Amino acid sequence: MKKLSLISTKQIGGTRLVAGALALFATASFTTTSAQAQKAPVQPAPAESNSALETWWNGKYISGNWFGFRDTLKENGISLYGTYSGAYFGVVDAQRGSRGFYDQELVFTGAVNVGKLLRAESLEGLHLETIGRWRDPSYDSNPNNFILGNGLFNASPWQSGTGWRFQSVAFEWNSKKLFSVNDMIQLRGGWVRPATEFIDQPLSKLFMNNAITSGKGIGGNIPFSSSFSTWGGSLRVRPTDWSYTKLGLYMSYPQSTASGNHGLSFQGFAQDPDQNGLMTMIESGVTPKIGASKLPGKYAMGAYYYGGYRSSFLGSPGYGQYGFYWQADQMLFREPSASVEEPAPMGKGATSKSTAKSSGKSFKAPVPASQPKLSEQGLSMFNLVTLAPKYNNMIPFYYQGGFSYKGLIPSRDKDQLYIGTAVGAYSYYNLLARRAAGSVNLPTYTMVIEGGYRVNFNDWFYGGPFAEYIIRPNGTDNIQNALVLGANFQLKF
Repeated sequence: MKKLSLISTKQIGGTRLVAGALALFATASFTTTSAQAQKAPVQPAPAESNSALETWWNGKYISGNWFGFRDTLKENGISLYGTYSGAYFGVVDAQRGSRGFYDQELVFTGAVNVGKLLRAESLEGLHLETIGRWRDPSYDSNPNNFILGNGLFNASPWQSGTGWRFQSVAFEWNSKKLFSVNDMIQLRGGWVRPATEFIDQPLSKLFMNNAITSGKGIGGNIPFSSSFSTWGGSLRVRPTDWSYTKLGLYMSYPQSTASGNHGLSFQGFAQDPDQNGLMTMIESGVTPKIGASKLPGKYAMGAYYYGGYRSSFLGSPGYGQYGFYWQADQMLFREPSASVEEPAPMGKGATSKSTAKSSGKSFKAPVPASQPKLSEQGLSMFNLVTLAPKYNNMIPFYYQGGFSYKGLIPSRDKDQLYIGTAVGAYSYYNLLARRAAGSVNLPTYTMVIEGGYRVNFNDWFYGGPFAEYIIRPNGTDNIQNALVLGANFQLKF
């Protein structure tokens, strides 16, 4: 392994950002630990208002409540917020050596509850939303410049659609309690992102590798990523509270994720609108709650079709690409629930007391039974398999899966330890085409193993270390395996 060299004169700015983030982590940890160490007084004391610092720390946003203006907006159905995400990728060993990269993303969101805004109860199921973002387009933000791997397996998830990008302006309508099942019907439409509406797999968002958190294998074949915005809509129907079917229809077009279009390709492929096509996705699944612990799960299957001219790897002309996927997510173990839960100070998890004690009554007196709140702590898994024809899809087989344990460390009830893997097999037809062209290095598969620990300091700040090991980054053995060690964080403002 080459000598570790993560710092260069070109990345002093990124290193300062990391140092600042680590300092913020340390301050947050000291604050939360100090708050937890305080003991409750023996005698009840008069209630006192929280200090300004504590109110800010326990709030929902780092920018605070805007002197009450934020609450006023919310009462009128308007929400404005954003997130800043950053990550330091220490490329310890890769094809081009070792060095550090700092990548970052800004997302701005505005949402309107039309019913609240217009004071019309019949319209409370109607929401409007618009999203825009910025991603760092610089050379020093992309760890793949040293890893030289397939873009699907980029160590960073923020390297598609870089620069400023308009992502969506859409409406959503939920039927609320109009039918026997709450939110039985949901409609969405406008300038939307199909990747955010299908294959919803929350645990995959813990990871940094682009394949796991964003592309999910499908992104290696069609423009299925957070950068693909298009006209269209979806219909979801829930015949029961534990099952659903969802259908989406969208416009497909060439070069849809290119950074140069900034998400403003409202005409599709303006150079030749005849190349615009239709994209269709369908997904059906069940969401059971298993056993006495009501362990939540999600089991779904789906299919997609992306219209557009696409020749096979052997040169035959063709049109369209399609594929299938299967998803299986399940909570495997839930920690015992406390009979009574009280919020702990400074963003900690809940602390528990016995029902008799918290009620202030004698142990001899009968205590009314109460339904304990289910603990969110425990072990969960996620799995996803995608299949597509090998004649015109680069990744005809893909699998990702992993585990997460929430609240493994005592008193850190919201933290998450996670580990997972993803593997993509390259098309045999592509291999034959390369061999016929005289290529010696033939792609077979790429695999990534990633693990990390997310510290949730409060509702607006999380961060922690992660590690990625990428095997055969571009599918062949002419590019060496890569090891990446880093740290990421997010602030909600």
